Amino acid sequence: MEETMSELASKQCVPCRGGVPPLTGDELATYQQQLGGGWQAVNGHHLEKEYRFDDFRQALDFTIRVGEMAEEQDHHPDIVLTWGLVKVTIWTHKIDGLTESDFVFAAKADQCVSA
Repeated sequence: MEETMSELASKQCVPCRGGVPPLTGDELATYQQQLGGGWQAVNGHHLEKEYRFDDFRQALDFTIRVGEMAEEQDHHPDIVLTWGLVKVTIWTHKIDGLTESDFVFAAKADQCVSA
């Protein structure tokens, strides 16, 4: 059964203990297709997306929502905040690549825009 972005967002991030291979090939492409929404899988290693806002306050509020969600999920992205722009970069550090949880986190981050 094919999942959608909202189904990804309904899942919880699962801590990676290492020892598992990062997603590659068709599996990586399938998750990326489900996620959509402007996310890019850069060199098959990490996900990144830029969110644009009308001003610094909106960008800051979004950053705080993503940060709170990151703490809840115990999955921590790199976040760069500038005036009207937030860049989120996600990967699983223990395996130096992407897992399903990275895609789950990305879908949850997209939900933080309208929260």
